[in-house]
Amino acid sequence: MLLFPGTKLIGSYAPLKPLLPVEHPAGGYKKLFETVEELSSPITAHVTGRIPVWLRGSLLRCGPGLFEVGSEPFYHLFDGQALLHKFDFKEGHVTYYRRFIRTDAYVRAMTEKRVVITEFGTYAYPDPCKNIFSRFFSYFKGVEITDNALVNVYPVGEDFYACTETNFITKINTENLETIKKVDVSKYVSVNGVTAHPHIENDGTVYNIGNCFGKNFSLAYNIVRIPPLQADKKDPMTKCEVVVQFPCSDRFKPSYVHRYEFVYNYLYLANLRENWEEVKKNAQKAPQPEVRRYVLPLNIEKADTGKNLITLPNTTATAVLHSDETIWLEPEVIFSGPRQAFEFPQINYTKYSGKPYTYAYGLGLNHFVPDRLCKMNVKTRETWVWQEPDAYPSEPIFVSHPDALEEDDGVVLSIVISPGSGPKPAYLLILSAKDMSEVARAEVEINIPVTFHGLFKRA
Repeated sequence: MLLFPGTKLIGSYAPLKPLLPVEHPAGGYKKLFETVEELSSPITAHVTGRIPVWLRGSLLRCGPGLFEVGSEPFYHLFDGQALLHKFDFKEGHVTYYRRFIRTDAYVRAMTEKRVVITEFGTYAYPDPCKNIFSRFFSYFKGVEITDNALVNVYPVGEDFYACTETNFITKINTENLETIKKVDVSKYVSVNGVTAHPHIENDGTVYNIGNCFGKNFSLAYNIVRIPPLQADKKDPMTKCEVVVQFPCSDRFKPSYVHRYEFVYNYLYLANLRENWEEVKKNAQKAPQPEVRRYVLPLNIEKADTGKNLITLPNTTATAVLHSDETIWLEPEVIFSGPRQAFEFPQINYTKYSGKPYTYAYGLGLNHFVPDRLCKMNVKTRETWVWQEPDAYPSEPIFVSHPDALEEDDGVVLSIVISPGSGPKPAYLLILSAKDMSEVARAEVEINIPVTFHGLFKRA
């Protein structure tokens, strides 16, 4: 098996031959994408090992849970209807609960038994039950924006919102997972959509970025600030404001912003779709996965033109200011190779967001499905791995010990799907964040589909 340099292995599994693709069992990873039912009440998980007494609270995660409605399938993973999951930890015991988020997309789909609102990769056609004139005029109404909040959940003041990447977010009750209300962010601030990955400061301030379309095809990217709950107890959403606006450098090349740091070119993506057959032919020629680290300079002087603006130690990343006032970034490549993918990265965010950090946690991909959990020391390149056969983990969530003195003093939580291992096809895995060794697991007797993102809410 090909491993990162300095890798330590945790868990039992059959070694794999280096660089060879591995075919997953037919009945295995597909369980990640099967429709499930919500629960009427929480179920008790069977715990093996010992859950730390200090670990009290709820792991909340979002993902798709309904992959077809009536006779119509959803054609993309991002289109399945939003399912909210919760693992509760209390005095060493664990319960699991889930409910579908009552978005307009979900409620209308269940009512009409068909796809009603167009999603990322699934088009909603006019209602066939309507007459020909009604169907004809429906084409001129434009595409209705989805509120399918399947991507993430984050706090605003004392409230929590499930979200996708449009202008709609959904307020939820984290105790009983009930849907409270749909909120249109564009009614509070000038954005046509915001990302599902905001930055949250320790005082509760939320920063996000969104696209803003104006007159004459103008486009800008707005940094949005939502303040923490204040003494007047008013909803922080009503105090949302744009703090910085960045005009798009080319209005004919608008970009899709996936999260605060990542931007994609719409026209490039469209070109990929149009030339998909050619893309597939050249897939073997594609660059190998790399773990990269970019460093962005914050203080820039025109006198520094032509110089590397990065002065931080322990990195080879560069940022060079050109005469046209653009800054060209070159990353430090931490790892590179066909088995070096490191997805869904997480850090000790509460204490080290915006500060120098040493450890990152993420998922490793064996094929196109994550099959291992990884910890990386970004300074020494040392890596630890947890992996078991027929086990497909979710994004790792780091939870710090309340009295932690070190950056990696805590646990890592991940929902693992193990469809071929017996009567208990899924479990919540608890690993030591120090060495990725197993501390405990909480097994349930029902299938859990794939989840994308979430958070740990302390009790």
